[in-house]
Amino acid sequence: MMRFVLVLLFPVVLALPAAAQTVALAHAPNEKFVTPFGVDFGPDGTVYVVEMAKGERLRKIADGKIVTLAGTKEKGSSGDGEKGLNATFNGMHSLAVGADGLVYLADTWNNRIRTFDPKSGVVAKFAGTGEKGYSGDGGPADDAKFGGVFCVAFDAKKENLYVTDLDNRRIRKIEMKKRIVTTVAGNGQKGVPLDGARATDQPLVDPRAAAVDSKGNLYILERGGHALRVVEPSGAIRSVAGTGKAGADGLGGPALNAAMNGPKHLCVDKDDTVLIADTENHRIVRYVPAKKTLEPVAGTGKKGPAMNADPKKVELSQPHGVTIHPKTKELYITDSYNNRVLKLTK
Repeated sequence: MMRFVLVLLFPVVLALPAAAQTVALAHAPNEKFVTPFGVDFGPDGTVYVVEMAKGERLRKIADGKIVTLAGTKEKGSSGDGEKGLNATFNGMHSLAVGADGLVYLADTWNNRIRTFDPKSGVVAKFAGTGEKGYSGDGGPADDAKFGGVFCVAFDAKKENLYVTDLDNRRIRKIEMKKRIVTTVAGNGQKGVPLDGARATDQPLVDPRAAAVDSKGNLYILERGGHALRVVEPSGAIRSVAGTGKAGADGLGGPALNAAMNGPKHLCVDKDDTVLIADTENHRIVRYVPAKKTLEPVAGTGKKGPAMNADPKKVELSQPHGVTIHPKTKELYITDSYNNRVLKLTK
């Protein structure tokens, strides 16, 4: 007797693992930077990098090679209106590429912002008199005084440039069309801001960098405050990550219970999570607003030069910059004291 077996076919769904992330050099292995601090990208995808300390240059990565665009390696404040290779800078910490394609340079210890035009190769002044101080709110950027410009960052539409005025313990904004300066966070005093209070009425410990998400939230990273704060579109400020004390524990849990150590830079990813260079912990971490957690991204936490394709096994040495490439979505890391730029890709 023949027997018939009825087989019910169900679609088989396999749980595929998430794409693995890989760390690689962003330039040829034989090419070296000198203390790279900031990285950003031109509209054509060009990778721009500023060097601090012994570097004092603006450079780019082209076909794996490192090309100098501005700076002589000497400290100074000269060269406005001249070709970039004749200009001198003093401790550039950061840069940001504007909607106009110009590279805006945080000329930190010259207390001002300058531009580099990739088309003409010319350096020009943009904001700040060069004299250290605090003045100019409500007036033109040319006449304003700053006290150490440590970070410059545009909002999502590149309509406003946010300036981290560390020595004045303020975050200031330059409206690009009219080039008018205003203060958006900090009252000049040193201290931890009160949650829910108006940001301009509150103290800051020592703001080191700022970045804006797609919803208009302004994130402020505090170096000695070991914390991440946010200024909401309403103008209220809140602490969202970090214990306020130096440490390395707590990743994967509530962000306010997770410790950082001297964080120096941040950027906002396309999903509005916040990537942070947790500099003195030699690692990169991510703040996830939806979960209010602080999570590991790259670095063992041990200072060192070891390369590894696995981001959790690569060693870093005081990373000072994290930026997302707008086209490739790769995360670029300035591994400052290993004198290299890394990229984290899938």
